[in-house]
Amino acid sequence: MAVTESSPPAHAAAPPGDAAGVAAFAAREWLVLITLCCATFMCGLDFSVVTVALPEIGTALGFSSAGSLQWVATASLLPSASLLPLFARVADLIGRKRLFTLGVAVFTLFSLGAALADSPGVLIATRVGQGTAAAMIAPAAIALLTGYFREGPKRARALGLNGAVMSLGFVLGALGGGVVTSGLSWRWTMVVLCVMGALALAGAPALPSIEESGTARRMDVPGAVLATCGLFGLVYGISTGGDEGWSRPGALGPIAGGLVLLALFLLVERRHPEPLVPLSVLGRPSVKWSGLLGVITFGMCAGTTVLLSLYMQDVLGFTALQAGLSYLGEGVAATLGGMYVARLLGRFGGVRVLAAGLLVQGVGTVAMFALPQDVDLVALLVTSSVMGLGHVFSVVSFITVMTTGVTEEDQGVVGGLSQLPQYVAAIGVSGLGAIAAARTGALTSGATPSRAAVLGGLHAGMVTAGVVALVGAALTGVLLRGRTTA
Repeated sequence: MAVTESSPPAHAAAPPGDAAGVAAFAAREWLVLITLCCATFMCGLDFSVVTVALPEIGTALGFSSAGSLQWVATASLLPSASLLPLFARVADLIGRKRLFTLGVAVFTLFSLGAALADSPGVLIATRVGQGTAAAMIAPAAIALLTGYFREGPKRARALGLNGAVMSLGFVLGALGGGVVTSGLSWRWTMVVLCVMGALALAGAPALPSIEESGTARRMDVPGAVLATCGLFGLVYGISTGGDEGWSRPGALGPIAGGLVLLALFLLVERRHPEPLVPLSVLGRPSVKWSGLLGVITFGMCAGTTVLLSLYMQDVLGFTALQAGLSYLGEGVAATLGGMYVARLLGRFGGVRVLAAGLLVQGVGTVAMFALPQDVDLVALLVTSSVMGLGHVFSVVSFITVMTTGVTEEDQGVVGGLSQLPQYVAAIGVSGLGAIAAARTGALTSGATPSRAAVLGGLHAGMVTAGVVALVGAALTGVLLRGRTTA
């Protein structure tokens, strides 16, 4: 692929250690970055803002059960995860800018439809549309960012700000969902998404036109079908396993089926002349191992964030608004981390920052074992902030390692793969939730769990998340030894 318009000289990578290269963005570069970050923020906001608003949505639209209500969140997650590889390839075929603009437009229209929904069926259908659009936006946005900002300090800083915005979107979604639903209506959460979409569309004309210049011009249909169905089954089974039980057919069947389809996908890709995901790309240690570490950081952070919400509301008795406000420390830490991670990447390299990020995330999460049964805001804010800081370092550095050294023609595919871990993070949410529930049950002597029993279960889930992150930190040097450190 090649950028079809002339790239301004400012795009050139600054010499190593050039601090000025880290700081200086031209006006056009800022506009491109703000537009892409706006879309990233919108997608991050979408999931968490809806999760907080679920109780009011269920009451307002008359959902029959908690299980059916959960589909408001799951209906968006499933297409987002399963369609990512497909749209990463489509971005290379029709152009990243076109797919990004189309995705933002579709997302905005379905958000408006969700705001006007008058029944559970209509809302879930619009959520499917939002998830599909998010699968179009995510790979196109990251490929535009890495295609526009060449390897070096500017790309590192751009990825840092994008990572901070991604985390901030999730955190502010929890806060904003509580504020909006408490003062207005859940429908206004969808209106906020419409506004964000309109802003991203307004900036879209400034994005660079990056087109496919190679010989590949056709879609790998068998690979697309197998990848989509395989990821759908895997994420669906993981998402429902925590509630239904991992051994029940409703969860085990989709997981097993998804794994079989993904295995067949690899066989098909080996023989297809123009594969959806070239195995030469998928087999690169910097791609597959940093992707695995990305799943760890996303899964453990997402799962712990859910456990923190349960801790604040079920143990401390916080309202949804108070719980949302308590995430501000994590949000501030994520923002500061995103602002300074580029300097760390320039000095120490992506692999070392990734290991350090997972280490910090793990330490902050394990320390949550000290969270007491009564309110201790200092302990809550410190541990969640440390976890959030490490998480942003990990996210930015794993994407940096994954996209460094990738040829221009593979940036779209790798961009899609780099976004997949955040959607597969459902494995962390379900797995940690199941651990917490099992431990709570073991500590419960009566019919209803006591606060102490609930806290014991949450502590078990949090410590598990921290240990997994620490193991990831230890594995980073082994799995990525001798690989790119840019």
